[in-house]
Amino acid sequence: MKFSVFTASTPEWEPAEAARILAAQGWDGIEWRVTDQADAETPGFWAGNRATWPLTGLEGSTDEIARITAESGLDYSGIGAYAGIGDHDNVERTLAATATLGARQVRVTMPPADGGDYREKFAAARTDLEWVAERAAAHGVRALVELHHRTITSSASAAIRLIDGLDPAHIGVIHDLGNLLIEGQEDFLSAFQMLGPYLAHVHVKNALWRVTDEAGFDGSVIWKEEWAPLRLGQANVEAYFEALSTHGYDGWVTVEDFSTELPLEERTADNLAYLRAIQERVTSRHVD
Repeated sequence: MKFSVFTASTPEWEPAEAARILAAQGWDGIEWRVTDQADAETPGFWAGNRATWPLTGLEGSTDEIARITAESGLDYSGIGAYAGIGDHDNVERTLAATATLGARQVRVTMPPADGGDYREKFAAARTDLEWVAERAAAHGVRALVELHHRTITSSASAAIRLIDGLDPAHIGVIHDLGNLLIEGQEDFLSAFQMLGPYLAHVHVKNALWRVTDEAGFDGSVIWKEEWAPLRLGQANVEAYFEALSTHGYDGWVTVEDFSTELPLEERTADNLAYLRAIQERVTSRHVD
């Protein structure tokens, strides 16, 4: 496996700084965040993120993205874009940029599950994905559907229903350990087997559920999810890697750690050490 970091999780670093530090720590690749974001006085994961490239006019940034990435010695695990599946102009923009960069694969985002009729959204998304598959093939890249809570593809079961029959060379799925703790959790190995050739990429983060100060009308407990360090969340990361190994997955694993207990540079270094140690243990068991 190869390990990378999604720059949504490195908001304090400018692009060149992110690439330099991650390369020095020993990461194999980087997954650049691409979106038009709001400004913020303090850099944050979702607004004012300094390691984010604007979606509008992305084609004008590809030379700089390529230069920074190449000079660091990092590879692309993909492009973490936020173009909605129905936004054909921006999907086309991200597909073209991915091809220009040689980044191979790029995320397209799915409709939210809230509001409207689910079946209608699902049918419309399938029509859009058929178009995306054609455009991805034209560019020689692959578009990725992420398993993400509160969207129409929160589980492997939902995703395979949506994409089944499309060319897995040009449409794939991102399996996301942390997102599935919030919604969509299925047995790891069963989910990988279900996705089959569509399992194209893996995101790793962790989360946990905490009791809130709120209460239901009858005094019942209200829980809420929050992101957690890889070592401290509820997901069994080693069991996840065990299932990936059993399935034969040997592709990219991209970390997007949205916890803040550790300073950013210490956080990314510790995550790599933790995951490499897990990989070594899992590999040794399978070799034995």
